[in-house]
Amino acid sequence: MKPPYRVPSACKKQTSAALSALVLSSLAGCRGVQSTLWPQGPAAQAISDIGWVMFAGAAVILLLVMALALYAIFRIPEKRLPVSANALIAVGGVGLPVVTLTALLIYGVIAMGYLRAGADDPDVQIEVIGNQWWWDVHYRGGGQTVATANEIHIPAGVPVKISVRTRDVIHSFWVPNLAGKIDLIPGRINHIVLQADRPGMFRGQCAEFCGAQHARMAFVVIAEPADVYAAWLARQRQPAATPANAAIARGRDAFSASGCMVCHTVRGVGVAQQAGPDLTHVASRKYLAAGTLENNRANLIEVIARSQTVKPGNRMPSYPDLDKKSLDAIASYLESLQ
Repeated sequence: MKPPYRVPSACKKQTSAALSALVLSSLAGCRGVQSTLWPQGPAAQAISDIGWVMFAGAAVILLLVMALALYAIFRIPEKRLPVSANALIAVGGVGLPVVTLTALLIYGVIAMGYLRAGADDPDVQIEVIGNQWWWDVHYRGGGQTVATANEIHIPAGVPVKISVRTRDVIHSFWVPNLAGKIDLIPGRINHIVLQADRPGMFRGQCAEFCGAQHARMAFVVIAEPADVYAAWLARQRQPAATPANAAIARGRDAFSASGCMVCHTVRGVGVAQQAGPDLTHVASRKYLAAGTLENNRANLIEVIARSQTVKPGNRMPSYPDLDKKSLDAIASYLESLQ
């Protein structure tokens, strides 16, 4: 007779390490950027609560079904409780699903009430327009529209109504830490409410496949204290800064001579004939190309010279023929647009 097989201690350690890694990775998914399990606003909290309640309900039903299945498999036939097949179908197949699903449905409808509510602060009016593949952001009110791109500033602790539409295909606006999704449908304007419980930066993403660079159509929502937000908006209302020296002035001239102002508006200098990101205060933004690159001098030059390499298929052509002197001058000018 062979002795009982024993699992080697090394295998036990490896198995334990694998299980620990699995648990830790699962817990890590409950927090962080673009995690619906880390709500930072009332709407996201409501969605998270609904998800956990639905999960708990499903877990209870699963445990009940598995307990019955195990009982039927392992209980000695002579000791099983006699159950009528019709009664089992009526209770387990009809009664239990009707009761549990009805309860979950009623809870979900009530809990989603906040998601259907409007914003209470009409002074903060923001319009977001989807494009392949970037976000055009407009702030209404105050007698002047402020335009920026791929970056949305909101006052913390205040519900803000966002109006969304698209210039081309269907997109989907989604900031998982703050709210649910809303589709941008051609010919229609939809609305969503964003509110952040605290100041912070939250990543958003297009959640509807919209073309080759869909994965690189991101944006950030920056929630700030009310006074910081007001100061930011006041700065954004100002026209572009006048070049502080001759080198920056040469960059402005090269920017205009290269045809950049056909698509990009710089308020105080010129208005674009076609829709492209407003660059009046581009240097104040954290990212370039809808979250693709950090906003720094090297990446500015990279986007100008090799736009189709950075983001193939976008509507900005590459400018490989621009010499280093011109590229440096244009980058210096864009860096001055705070």
